[in-house]
Amino acid sequence: MPWKVGLWAVIAVVVLAGLGCGSHLSSVNLKPGVADAKNFPNGQVQFIATGTYSGSSKVVPLTNLTWCVGATNGGCKGNVISVASVSSSGVAQCLPGATGTATILAGSGGHATNPDRGFNMSVFGSAQITCP
Repeated sequence: MPWKVGLWAVIAVVVLAGLGCGSHLSSVNLKPGVADAKNFPNGQVQFIATGTYSGSSKVVPLTNLTWCVGATNGGCKGNVISVASVSSSGVAQCLPGATGTATILAGSGGHATNPDRGFNMSVFGSAQITCP
C-alpha cells in the first residue's frame, strides 16, 4: 500500500512540473522596440511581448502581463497624463494633439498602493512610441 502513495506523489510532481508550477517570469522583450505612431494604421501600435521563465531559456509569447505608460526603470506613471496610452492587450496610441515620446512597459510584479503615484514592476520590458 505505501508504494501506491509514493506512486501518486511521483505522478503529482511530474504533472506539476509539466504545468510549469514554480516557474517565474525572468525576462520580457517588446516588439517593436521603437515605433512612430504615424507609420501605423489609425496611429495604433500593437506591441507584442515575448520572454523567458526561470529554469528555461526558451523564448515564448507572453500573455496576462500588466501594460502601462511609464519609465525605463519599470515605473508605471499611475494617473499622470502622458502623450500616449496603452491597452491591457498592448495596443498603444497617442492622445489627441499630443507630441513627444512615451515609454510603454509590460511586465509583472508590483502593485499600485496609490493610483496617482503608480508602481514599479519587478520584471518588465520597455519600448518607445513617438507621437507626431
